[in-house]
Amino acid sequence: MAEVSIIIPFYNTPEQFIREAIESVFVQSYENWEILLVDDGSKTGCTETAKHYAQSYPDKIRYLEHTEHQNRGASATRNLGIRNAKGDYIAFLDSDDVWLPQKLEQQLSIMQTNPKPAMVYGKTLYWWSWSKNCEMPFHDRIQEHGITPNVLIDPPLLLKLFLKGKTAIPPTSSVIVRREIIERIKGFEEKIRGDTQNPYDDQAFYSKLCLEFPVFVSSECWDKYRQHSESLCGIAEREGQIQVSHLYYLKWLNEYFLQRGFQGTAIWRTLQWEIWLRRHWELGRRIKRAQRFLGRLKGNYPLCMKN
Repeated sequence: MAEVSIIIPFYNTPEQFIREAIESVFVQSYENWEILLVDDGSKTGCTETAKHYAQSYPDKIRYLEHTEHQNRGASATRNLGIRNAKGDYIAFLDSDDVWLPQKLEQQLSIMQTNPKPAMVYGKTLYWWSWSKNCEMPFHDRIQEHGITPNVLIDPPLLLKLFLKGKTAIPPTSSVIVRREIIERIKGFEEKIRGDTQNPYDDQAFYSKLCLEFPVFVSSECWDKYRQHSESLCGIAEREGQIQVSHLYYLKWLNEYFLQRGFQGTAIWRTLQWEIWLRRHWELGRRIKRAQRFLGRLKGNYPLCMKN
């Protein structure tokens, strides 16, 4: 059986959350895995919690940290895990999320049955009811893709759909990726740190992968995406950082396209339009709203479409 390396980056994660993340791996129906707990310079008790798990299960769990316990952001932290991984497949689990028990088994079955997909992901449960204080647990919902599932999507179509907001972008806890592909695209982009100032690290990673490799999109739900106000995206939203960060990501992607020789292609033109919309935000919102309305009349746009 192929081994899966599970990378769990963390920074000041509540100890309850990181325990639940780790325990959700222990209950997986597929057992040939390793966990890399990668500390991004935490200053709370989660560091000791992670070290305790690594000491208790030395054959299954390793603890890693940056030199001098630095804080370098999620991109560099995941890359540290990737460099130390032993598995043929890499799965990411955010330290405040959890997996459902069949996640690894079912995703690996897809990967091993079909050698083409570089990455597999499914639907995600947006999870509010984890909190006993949640008065409206019916807010839990499964994010629909907005595209036909259980298909292999050739490049760069999925990236185009991501850019135009026509399909949901998967949380990193949803995906599994062939290690050889991660190495070919050189992992996560460390210019986009993956912190409250620039939370588009996952989208930069998906952009590099989906630009040149096929992806399998499943109808299955394999993960719970914990919703709370202290999440990276929650903080970035409160601080009004999302629009600035999104434009920074799009400009970075434009430079990446130029480096890879995609200037003048259809996907490059799609990107130029999205950059224009972000630079002219208020007008762009009106255009997007009109596109959604017309698209829904024609049955082309999902109700869950973002932006």
